[in-house]
Amino acid sequence: MTEWTKSDWRNKPRVQMPDYTDDAALAEVEGRLSSYPPLVFAGEARRLKSELAAVSRGEAFLLQGGDCAESFADFNADHIRDTFKVMLQMAMVLTYGAKVPTVKVGRMAGQFAKPRSAPTETVDGTELPSYRGDIINELDFTEAARIPDPAKMLRAYTQAAGTLNLLRAFSTGGFADVHRVHQWTLGFTDRDEAQKYRDLANRIGDALDFMNAAGLNGDTNHELATVDFYTSHEALLLEYEEALTRLDSTSGQWLAGSGHFLWIGDRTRQPDGAHVEFLRGVQNPIGLKCGPTMTTGHLKALMAKLNPENEAGRLTLIARFGAGSVGEHLPRLIKAVQEEGANVVWSCDPMHGNTIKSSTGYKTRPFDSVLREVKEFFAIHNAEGSIPGGVHFEMTGDDVTECTGGVRAVTEEDLSDRYHTACDPRLNASQSLELAFLVAEELSVRRQSVSDAAAG
Repeated sequence: MTEWTKSDWRNKPRVQMPDYTDDAALAEVEGRLSSYPPLVFAGEARRLKSELAAVSRGEAFLLQGGDCAESFADFNADHIRDTFKVMLQMAMVLTYGAKVPTVKVGRMAGQFAKPRSAPTETVDGTELPSYRGDIINELDFTEAARIPDPAKMLRAYTQAAGTLNLLRAFSTGGFADVHRVHQWTLGFTDRDEAQKYRDLANRIGDALDFMNAAGLNGDTNHELATVDFYTSHEALLLEYEEALTRLDSTSGQWLAGSGHFLWIGDRTRQPDGAHVEFLRGVQNPIGLKCGPTMTTGHLKALMAKLNPENEAGRLTLIARFGAGSVGEHLPRLIKAVQEEGANVVWSCDPMHGNTIKSSTGYKTRPFDSVLREVKEFFAIHNAEGSIPGGVHFEMTGDDVTECTGGVRAVTEEDLSDRYHTACDPRLNASQSLELAFLVAEELSVRRQSVSDAAAG
């Protein structure tokens, strides 16, 4: 894209971004980041795009999940390991249900910035700028903490590099062996409250036992002991994104070097805005959040701008409407895609449209609402002849109490026990794995219906 440069976004209207008060400090940070190595590489991004192209054809399924917003204070190896571990378990269950590979993408190693519904917040009569994520300012409700500090981008880079280093080690060092992953899942289904998922877990175990008897295991087959795992985040803080963007010498295209997969949020998807301008020029696969206010005209304009070559695997549409509202919005957007003949991946984000305030004052998301939106997403795609390609969850491997419901039956009264999120409530490890079992059932039913239709 010869007419595009990585700084063109600076001439476009910008929203949801901080106003730094020290231009010299900002310029120094941007200069330092520009000299650092990229966090990801072009070959990895191209491989992910190829895998997402398979998702768009129904030949694979996308699992995207991780923290609402990564925290500097909570950064440790155990947290990264536990979230990675749960995603591996979810992926195995989904792969068995869909009978196609699961593409694994974490909301990790870059998910530091968050859009906010209001620029300020008021507590006990004091009004301060909103917390926008650790890469920008601090959660403490003080005037000093809420001042945007460009130096935080350097700490975010260091943390992202450490996270990626550990994820790559876990992915290739034997931790991801399928037999090990299945043993973890059996531990979940051994609980009395999770017995209803034991049959599926046992069937997965039988398949693995057969493979092992046939000599197919991690010792004899490298693919069974390793996984491809990618990182993603919302491309919100464009100074950070620009500084890590590099020209790929192999293809002559620009690569956003901060993560494999970047997405545009529902609040920053203005067709003539800064965020769309930036992401249209990088070769990474990208996502676009589609909420209730997305019009068919805007969607068509955005698809033309973000994927003008209609490249399969380039653009993922992430639907986020809220349980009970999917039927009102998703069919018209599916029709817009079909009218354009656009190659897209359809993914379901059942988290952001289902946030409520509990009777105890905590923000939460009821598990039943999350599941309902997923089921509606599948039902509408089946009715419209489209492909439900993936799911996008805010989740953690930690034993938090932030979303109500699930087999462990978290109640509103339980929320205060382990409510650790800095922004939005996340599914805990048990809820995440339970949801994977339930999505696997949807995938299995869909696979059977597609097979019956082809046979009939």
